Amino acid sequence: MFCRWSCPSAHHSAAGGRIGRVAAERDWGDVCPGGGTSGAEFREWFRATCRRGGDGPGRTGWRCDNLSHPGGSRHRPVVTVGENGSRHAAEGGGSQSARNTVREWGDLMTSSPQPPEVRGPSNGASLQTAILMLGLVLLVAMLALPTVVEKMQYARVRGEMKAIRDAAAVRELAPVGKLFTTLARLIGPTVVNVTGKRRVVPRADEIAALRSNDVSRVTDEEIGSGVIVAADGVIVTNNHVVADATEIDVTLADGRRFVATLLGSDGKTDLAVLRIEATNLPTATWADSDKVEVGEMAWAIGNPYGLDRTLTYGIVSAVGRRGVTGDPKQEFLQTDASINPGNSGGPLIDVHGSIMGITTAIATRGAKGIGFAIPSNTARRVCEQILTEGEVESGYLGMVLQDAFQDSRPDPSQISAAEQGGALVRAVAASAPASLAGIQPGDVILAFDGERIADASQLSLLVAWADVGSDVPVELFRQEKKVTLTVRVGRRPRSGGR
Repeated sequence: MFCRWSCPSAHHSAAGGRIGRVAAERDWGDVCPGGGTSGAEFREWFRATCRRGGDGPGRTGWRCDNLSHPGGSRHRPVVTVGENGSRHAAEGGGSQSARNTVREWGDLMTSSPQPPEVRGPSNGASLQTAILMLGLVLLVAMLALPTVVEKMQYARVRGEMKAIRDAAAVRELAPVGKLFTTLARLIGPTVVNVTGKRRVVPRADEIAALRSNDVSRVTDEEIGSGVIVAADGVIVTNNHVVADATEIDVTLADGRRFVATLLGSDGKTDLAVLRIEATNLPTATWADSDKVEVGEMAWAIGNPYGLDRTLTYGIVSAVGRRGVTGDPKQEFLQTDASINPGNSGGPLIDVHGSIMGITTAIATRGAKGIGFAIPSNTARRVCEQILTEGEVESGYLGMVLQDAFQDSRPDPSQISAAEQGGALVRAVAASAPASLAGIQPGDVILAFDGERIADASQLSLLVAWADVGSDVPVELFRQEKKVTLTVRVGRRPRSGGR
């Protein structure tokens, strides 16, 4: 403990635990503890009159200024308690009595209870702790960083994917909505209303009707649709709309009316070709019906129940559908697009607005969700033949056919899997093109004009559409051998045949 006592009449000093020279002689006993004042009395006086305070940088202790000694003397003591715990008299005399007095003073000071000294951590320990904590934080960050980055990247990618999906949905749905209106504007002007007028009452009633001017009892009207396929007024429609008509009226999309001429018709395919005296008309284009697949979108447009240019939507439900009419060989496209009376003869179009078929209510028969259309390739061929020949020519070979393995003859094991199928020749007409080419009963026709035959119906259609007078190669199976013959296609007689 380091102590310093200062009196107005004397000046003493000590440093580093050593008493210095005496600046002014005076007995310490007059002013310091022990000078007529007991230690207990002085201790009580000290506690009541002194305060804590430093006397210089880095020091802590007690300071007593302008105080009266318990013995009655007036002094200016300054007491400083050092941190090293040594006892010193500061700025005091250097006598032995002074030293003793200082010791007594030191004993008095040390006998006084002091608050415990609280020491904080050293600067070195604090730095080590900070470095340790920083390293721990960095270690945790390094361990967690990949997971955090991965989650952030996943969230970003997921957000981008959602944005792309949402944008794609908007982009995809918007064109679909526009597609319907675009197709309606594209194909609508090419669709016409066709009305076939015919007599339907007996002659006796007809005379009575004429006398009463009731023309409705004399004639009947068949309302249907048609599509313009040539700018000079060529129109394709259903045969049943114009069959036996005494007058055919055509109304265009712009409201103009014409009386049409029947160029030709084919009852087997239910197709007819008309012409009106007009030019520069909007026309529709043909699609390749052989490339149409199940599930494709399809639109039917026509005049059902007299409602001009009504557009209905669906898909292609089936292709090559047979058995719809009395002719088992005729094929149709099946669709769930609504086809009603009045739609007959109108186009069934694809997403490009091209004709994939000509709708027919005869085959549909009012069934809900089931509609049929004549394939565009069939309709186009009929139209071209009527325009060039004035009638529909059908190829003819003069054979009676059935599916090849319908009665297990010949043995299917005799033909490779790639050649399974074909049409079995049951009979051949005398002097018919098939007979002249050398085709015999029992032969299995595997290919006609290079196209593989699946069944008898397919072969019949290929023969019917073959060019009359053309030479066609026929591949067949006879007596466990493959044979290739050449047949010249003839014209089908009115009575029919293959």
